[in-house]
Amino acid sequence: MKQCTLKNAFTVKGKGLHTGLEIEATFKPAPENHGRKFLRTDIEGSAPIDAVAENVVETCRGTVLAVGDVKVSTAEHALAALYAAGIDNCLIELNGPEVPILDGSAKIFTEKIKEVGVQEQTEDAQVYVVRNRTVVKDETTGASICVIPDSDFCIDVMIEFNSVVLPNQFATLDSLDDFESQIAACRTFVFVREIEALVKNNLIKGGDLDNAIVIYDTPVGQEELDRIADMMNVPRKHVTEFGFINSGGLVYKNEPARHKLLDIIGDVALIGRRLQGRIIATCPGHKINTTFAKKVRKELKRQEVQAPVYNPNEAPILDVNQIRQLLPHRYPFLLVDKIIEKSDKYIVGVKSVSGNEPFFQGHFPAEPVMPGVLQVEAMAQTAGLLVLSTVEEPERYSTYFMKIDNVKFRQKVVPGDTLIFHVSFMTELRRGCANMKGYAFVGDKVVSEAEFMAQIIKNK
Repeated sequence: MKQCTLKNAFTVKGKGLHTGLEIEATFKPAPENHGRKFLRTDIEGSAPIDAVAENVVETCRGTVLAVGDVKVSTAEHALAALYAAGIDNCLIELNGPEVPILDGSAKIFTEKIKEVGVQEQTEDAQVYVVRNRTVVKDETTGASICVIPDSDFCIDVMIEFNSVVLPNQFATLDSLDDFESQIAACRTFVFVREIEALVKNNLIKGGDLDNAIVIYDTPVGQEELDRIADMMNVPRKHVTEFGFINSGGLVYKNEPARHKLLDIIGDVALIGRRLQGRIIATCPGHKINTTFAKKVRKELKRQEVQAPVYNPNEAPILDVNQIRQLLPHRYPFLLVDKIIEKSDKYIVGVKSVSGNEPFFQGHFPAEPVMPGVLQVEAMAQTAGLLVLSTVEEPERYSTYFMKIDNVKFRQKVVPGDTLIFHVSFMTELRRGCANMKGYAFVGDKVVSEAEFMAQIIKNK
């Protein structure tokens, strides 16, 4: 998959949910590896705020991002629309402190993205692949997020409220392809009994029956309802029965649960890359959502490159016989068994380490350990196959390594291990020379890494 941005810019205008201010937001295309960022144009000299989990400072009734004293509130609906459309790089300029709430959903953002179009870029998209079951739980509220491996990005949401109108609901999304038709139009919601406290906390000043589902589930006299309406500066409404008091009704019977799912997508976008896995959320909210995103961000910081997925049941791109046609190495020095993945930027190779390897006879007989220098050599051979893939008739060329830097050995490799090599270009290939970074994994752990400089030369 390649990174994507908008083909053209677009602008939306509307009230801020919490400030009530009229705000304009302009979504602009951005270059590769830019990420999604917010820029407050009303604050002179302010720097863009990266839409990443480390910058989350508040989660009460919305996700608030900040760098220093500069804040952007209610970012989740816009981020959900961008994420669902596959927009990796975008600059959102705001002339106020929050993203306009519009109709309380992601519908208008999604429509605008579709209207201007999506532009594919040249760099590969970054993907976080869920390998193991992970659970994040808030013991106080009972909210939890469980993430398990899956072949796509999927979400299951279960919500529960102490309410006769909204007791329990469930929503699911099995593919982002369904976001526009199934999720985007689902609005945020609030209980009448919560409104006064929210207003006193300086929130929802811009809320009304056009941008939120309002739920009436606790007896309140009409006089009190009128007072709350006056407090919110919205028209008074005569209510006699419990239920949803919006005149237009619900988009779906389980619209609140679907909106919670929408919020999860917006908060998961704060990982800063696409996610492959299934999220199972129980009573989710912005706090637990962003706690999960922060956990993933910490894991990504510890390890620059995630271990490649190796499925031995899949046919390789290059088997050992095809590798022999490209590399001059032979027994006992051919140290790559197969290539399982390749793009124009990176390559993934596999070496199964057997107890019969000849180097184990002397390194060491009583405790066999694969020499680190041979791990680097195996990485280098994998790198050579990546460089050779850039030329026509690769069998007529050889790759010679000119420099190896920043070599690190983190864990020993022993018989029975399967080494997986991930090698990528650090810079473009120039004058036949390439700079590359290689990692060797056993399972999910990096066992060694190195940087290479190599030159490709045509055989005489």
